[in-house]
Amino acid sequence: MKNFHIGLLPRIIIAIISGILFGNFLPASLVRLFVTFNAIFSEFLNFCIPLIIVGLVTIAIADIGKGAGRMLVITALIAYGATLFSGFLSYFTGMTVFPSLIAPGVPLEKISESQGILPYFSVGIPPLMNVMTALVLAFTLGLGLAQLKSEVLKNAARDFREIIIRTISAVILPLLPIYIFGIFLNMTHNGQVFGILMVFIKIIGVIFLLHIFLLIFQYSIAALFVHKNPLKLLGRMMPAYFMALGTQSSAATIPVTLEQTRKNGASADIAGFVIPLCATIHLSGSTLKIVACALALMIMQGMPHDFSLFAGFIFMLGITMVAAPGVPGGAIMASLGILQSMLGFDESAQALMIALYIAMDSFGTACNVTGDGAIALIIDKVMGKK
Repeated sequence: MKNFHIGLLPRIIIAIISGILFGNFLPASLVRLFVTFNAIFSEFLNFCIPLIIVGLVTIAIADIGKGAGRMLVITALIAYGATLFSGFLSYFTGMTVFPSLIAPGVPLEKISESQGILPYFSVGIPPLMNVMTALVLAFTLGLGLAQLKSEVLKNAARDFREIIIRTISAVILPLLPIYIFGIFLNMTHNGQVFGILMVFIKIIGVIFLLHIFLLIFQYSIAALFVHKNPLKLLGRMMPAYFMALGTQSSAATIPVTLEQTRKNGASADIAGFVIPLCATIHLSGSTLKIVACALALMIMQGMPHDFSLFAGFIFMLGITMVAAPGVPGGAIMASLGILQSMLGFDESAQALMIALYIAMDSFGTACNVTGDGAIALIIDKVMGKK
């Protein structure tokens, strides 16, 4: 008999609902027990963040860097440009819309402190390096490995990436529902959960509309190159969109994305190169989600959220997530480091970011892979003029 398996999203939803329900009647002593677990888990997560960056980004940079040729450079630049565009679109839209939807409140880290809900004990687990050191190390190693002919160090880097992937899959993701349960349990106990849930609903609605706009915009740009109706081009990509909604995986959707991109007129050779590559480096939908969620939570907490702060964050986000699609929950895991170091997110804000991101994970993945088809059409036209 097959083992019954509940996906990560249902588990997160169950954790949120359970936290809200139990938070209304559990005594403070039991709430404190979960606060203690969260304190230990957040220490472990902070320890893992630099390792996640080094493990995922190093070999991704090495594998991309060893590829040569004009097509690789053009594809990478367009994919990164599309990712940046979605980030800035999300920021400026959020700055226009969110202030009228979200009222600033109490910073999340003060919720438990104000009510005396502190952990029974804490265990310090200092990270081996800070986030920026990890990023610089990953780029240095990745670019260096790309130039080496020997495969020994590259294989070691791939083995380390596998260790990190298994740590995320076997330890971090299974414990996340308990962590998020503890966050919502504590917020409900202290009367903060209603405001958080209203923010969730508003953010999800805005992001869904932004995803639709982004896809129409991407195919409108592609249509200028191929001189076809953008809505018809986008319509042919719907099988890939719905496949991504169901699988939540860029990699699993590649065959469908490839087939629909060919039907839109891209050559088999160009599509065969661009689609698998963009499944790794094109993250418009994921970037849009993370920027919008981060901005909304910062407005809610009354944190500074000026353009210069977010500009640097968006530029770094498009790079740190470069290897994320191959890892369960990879995009949000890879972004935790810069959320912490550049935007000042504490463990409570990070937990809410994870919950928000996973709640919309399938829509972000669908946006990513559908946009890959637009990039392939542009590359096909550009390379055809060679």
